[in-house]
Amino acid sequence: MNLRGLAIGACLLPWLAGCVNSTVDQMVFNTPGAEGIGDASVVILGRRHASDYETEPDFIRCVGNHVSSRDESISVIGELEFLNALYPWFEPRTAPLRPADLERLLEHDDVARTFANLQTQYMIWIDGSTVRNDSAGSMTCGIGPGGAGCFGFGTWSNDANYEATIWDFSNRAEVGRISTTASGQSYMPAVVVPIPIIAPVQGTACDSIGDQLLEFLSPNYPETP
Repeated sequence: MNLRGLAIGACLLPWLAGCVNSTVDQMVFNTPGAEGIGDASVVILGRRHASDYETEPDFIRCVGNHVSSRDESISVIGELEFLNALYPWFEPRTAPLRPADLERLLEHDDVARTFANLQTQYMIWIDGSTVRNDSAGSMTCGIGPGGAGCFGFGTWSNDANYEATIWDFSNRAEVGRISTTASGQSYMPAVVVPIPIIAPVQGTACDSIGDQLLEFLSPNYPETP
């Protein structure tokens, strides 16, 4: 079992993007091995059981695109494609909460057939969200004889918290867990024209989880010179 924590601080083009602090924790029990996952596929799904938030579909797409774009040998099934193929078994009220619950689903012939056709080896569940907090400042806009304009200053923070749980479908077991937190401060000064300076909090969290999944799934990542 591997345990690892990584803290990252990034301030990218400070006049165009806000600063982001990110932390990643990884716990891996059993990696695919040097040969990778071969012809098998991976599906990345968002958990949406909570009543006060849902894991954003665009974040799930971001992680899937990050993985597939950096290792084209990894076949990532789109979340919507997977959900439609296995409707209604992966809707929030019926989705399996533990790897052992997959046995119950496979008792249905159509479900077992779909899984076989998709060649799914790893199911990756992502749970979490990005929220906006601590808004402050004020801004006034108006129209006068000289034209329209705004004046003021606003600031807010964004906090992202996500956890990815990796299930090995063939063994019906959890084989890894990755969590990431990211926080950043965004600003919007305005002298005539508002200029948003946005901290890419959700994008940083997506890259962090995507990189850790690549280290788990891809025998070629990170590439060595």
